[in-house]
Amino acid sequence: MDNKSDSRIDPILKAAGVVKFYGARKALDAVDITIQPGEFVALLGPNGAGKTTLFQLLTGLFVPDSGTIHIGNIDIRKNAVPALAGIGVVFQQPTLDLDLTVTDNLRFHASLHGISRRETRLRIDEELEQLKLADRFNDRARALSGGQRRRIELARALLHRPQFLLMDEPTVGLDPSSRRDLLSYVLQLKEERQMAILWASHLVDEAEKADRVIVLHEGRVLTDGEPSKLVKDTNTNDLHDAFVSITKKN
Repeated sequence: MDNKSDSRIDPILKAAGVVKFYGARKALDAVDITIQPGEFVALLGPNGAGKTTLFQLLTGLFVPDSGTIHIGNIDIRKNAVPALAGIGVVFQQPTLDLDLTVTDNLRFHASLHGISRRETRLRIDEELEQLKLADRFNDRARALSGGQRRRIELARALLHRPQFLLMDEPTVGLDPSSRRDLLSYVLQLKEERQMAILWASHLVDEAEKADRVIVLHEGRVLTDGEPSKLVKDTNTNDLHDAFVSITKKN
């Protein structure tokens, strides 16, 4: 497995030997993942590969049966609250309250993180402006398109200024234009805020601009490297063919 991470820098995420069972089925099998500050890493795998299960462990919804997960230098199992405070999450399933306004959805999230009212107003204005949704602040979430709702979920994930952004199949249900816009903005975030991002997807084209691609298949990490290296190592023409080659061998 290739990993260009600099061992002299404390990783933003270090998962080591992570195993998770659902009954007799092993959903994750000794998964090792390291992500450095400022990296955009694509977690690529078909549906059922274990991506969502991994995200559930990284966000503290479930605990691994064995192995460790550190966010920064904090063991999430031993000290979950400070570990999770540095994470922003966009889940695969929509999580906005559709009967609340955009602003109220964001205010509620800010209150959970203890952000003052004044600072909340400033941050909401900033994020909505960045996402080109400033004119929708008083609309109910129900009135927004799928792409707009996704952008509001992203704004919510950014309100508490996380160092690490987790995005689980964030473009599911979006049209091609909305998919491109969302990915473009997240890449912009990486550059402007030096934020580490783990973007999980089954769509190969969404992984092409990542710093690294981790291929997860049947609960196991098959490879980890720069997109160009995966193509070279598999002697294929592009990342899509490389992904097919890697997953077919296992």
